[in-house]
Order: sequence, then C-alpha cells, then structure tokens
Amino acid sequence: MFTGIVQGMARVAAIVDRPGLRSFELAFPEGFDSGLEIGASVACDGVCLTVTARPSPGIACFDVMQQSLALTTLGTLAVGSRLNVERAARDGAEIGGHPLSGHIDCLARVIDIRRPENNQVLRIEVPPSHRRYVFAKGYIAVNGASLTVAEADRRAGWFEVWLIPETLRMTTFGDKAVGDALNLEIERGTQVVVDTVRDALDERLGPLLPALEKLLAAQGSSVDELGAALRLPSA
Repeated sequence: MFTGIVQGMARVAAIVDRPGLRSFELAFPEGFDSGLEIGASVACDGVCLTVTARPSPGIACFDVMQQSLALTTLGTLAVGSRLNVERAARDGAEIGGHPLSGHIDCLARVIDIRRPENNQVLRIEVPPSHRRYVFAKGYIAVNGASLTVAEADRRAGWFEVWLIPETLRMTTFGDKAVGDALNLEIERGTQVVVDTVRDALDERLGPLLPALEKLLAAQGSSVDELGAALRLPSA
C-alpha cells in the first residue's frame, strides 16, 4: 500500500527491452533507497513495481510487462525521463494522503494549465469510463500523488487540481505540458459506494431507473452524485 505522498523524483538511467518485458534502471534521490531490498515495492508514477536488482547504491531495477506499458505512461518513458516515486507504506505510517494500491485505473490527459501566483492549476480530461467517480472535494491519485479535486465537470469530462509550490518541488508536475498523459487511480471507497448505489437502484427500480436519471439530470444531479454524497465528508 502507498499513501500518495510523493517522496521524490527518480530518473530513468537505462532501459533494456526483452521479449514481453521492459526493464527500467532508475536512479533515486539521495537517501531514498536506504534499506531498499530486492522484492520491495515502489510506486513509480503511481504504478506499483517490484525491485528486481540493486546494481549499486542509489540505483534499482524494475521489470514491467507489456500490458502495464500499454495501460500506463511507463511505455512512454525514455532515458533521462523523471517520475514520481514513493516507497511502500510501513505499518503505523501516517497516511498524509489517502490509501493507494498502485494499480492504475485509466490514462488521463492534461488539457489546460494555468499559473496563478504561487500555484499551478492542471485541468485533466478523464475517459468516459471513469468520469462517474470524480467529484469536487474528492480524492484522486495522479501519477502517484494524492490530490484533492478542486473542481469537476463530469459531463464535459474534466477535473482540476491546484498544486502548491511544495508539491511542484517534490514532483514532476512542473514538467507537464498540455497533451501529456497521466496515470489515474480512483479512490476506492468512492468507487465502491458509487457502484453499489447504482447497482442497488438498478436492481430495485429496473426499467424505472432511466426515468430517475432523467429527473435528476433535470435538477443538475445524477445517480452517481447520490452515491458520492454518501462517501464524501460535508464541507
């Protein structure tokens, strides 16, 4: 498990392709790999990877399957690329963000960047398959960082996150440009509640569910927002 609090940025030092597999050699910031052993888990841009070799201090190797390369941004990395990294959480560790599994749900895309004083705002486009789980004030993990959704327009398919200078210093978000892909992990509690409410209504209402959805839409709401309201804390 991870907490979504990025602990630094790693750099791709080498890439080796083998049949069905790509191996990455990552160079870590000083002190990050203290006590890191073969078999340990590291979140790399939000993707849980297993250490397969430790050729030297400050360096670790990871093997990534073709499916993971295709479903995440790891397939776009080149030598010199930077990525967010976090060690697996230890028992009793403070959860400064929210619990993450390191299993990416979908790829998203940066569609706008604003830079008000002392902040950076990313507007991120979400694929239709996962828009129902994104709500203002909810948690979401972007490239392994636990962030709060500031605003969301699920009908238009986007949400925004605001990044403070410390977040920009510790992560790769300052490198991002419009059009760049991002790894998203949906907050599991919200996903479970939204799906449970939708399934329960579908089971109980059957053919009447579309009528309820139409009524809620006329009032600017939705079945998914009802589910999320059961999960999100009040302001």
